[in-house]
Amino acid sequence: MFTVLDRVSLPGDPAKANEDTCGASGDWAWIIDTSIFPGTKPIMHPKSDATWLAHFANERLSNLAPSATDGHALVRHVIEEARMAFMAVAPEARHDFVTWPLGAMTLVRRRGEVVDVWTFADTTAFIRHPDGTVLTLGEGPELRDLEAAKAAELLAETGAGPTAILDEPAFLAWLGGRRERQKASGKAPALLSLDPRAADKLRHDTAPCPDGTVILLASDGFSALVDLYRHWDARGLVEAALATGLEALAHKAREIETERDPAGKLYPRFKLSDDTTALLLRA
Repeated sequence: MFTVLDRVSLPGDPAKANEDTCGASGDWAWIIDTSIFPGTKPIMHPKSDATWLAHFANERLSNLAPSATDGHALVRHVIEEARMAFMAVAPEARHDFVTWPLGAMTLVRRRGEVVDVWTFADTTAFIRHPDGTVLTLGEGPELRDLEAAKAAELLAETGAGPTAILDEPAFLAWLGGRRERQKASGKAPALLSLDPRAADKLRHDTAPCPDGTVILLASDGFSALVDLYRHWDARGLVEAALATGLEALAHKAREIETERDPAGKLYPRFKLSDDTTALLLRA
């Protein structure tokens, strides 16, 4: 069973909806980071259907996880319910994959002295064992390198900074092309979405989890402190979380983004600040 030590979720832009969430229930815990194609009109939430998907999944996981036995089956069930809810009210034009909210997610379950970790995309689990060693599970670091390289390319091409790049035609063309290629493939993307087939693409890892193990679940806006800003390594991040709390670390990310590198020159990225969410647990 997990004890929640701390949690934080700061919106990247206070004027916009926070599209992250996190939660825990018994032997299960999760973090969710969603998005939607820029400019897509919301139908399920006043500001963002990505926020709707994050909170829908969070609520259903809270209710279903205590009796679940497998992460793939649990996520598939949640996606099926989300799809039914969305399609029941969405106009036909919104039955198109390109207009759907999508998300990264890390789901963990303690099973005796082992922790199962299921991951979609760039959310991350940092696992600190009682001897102080820290494991990093998920695809976050590799995906960060790819995204930062693309951000550097588009920022240089457009001359825009992180506050304006989302409105640039070159960015929208790149993002739209990526989604259209995913759609044309006919395959479910490896993301939390409205396609239940995606559950089959969850990455699954395991790690030892003796009593006293600490787990830090992080959205990419939080893990940026390690894999983009290099302010801490993985062990230093978890130690800092235990020592000072998660809110102080989230504000450190904001300080780096808004004071040290608002132009995105040192740390190329597609937003000045991303939603920044983390959940700190002890087994």
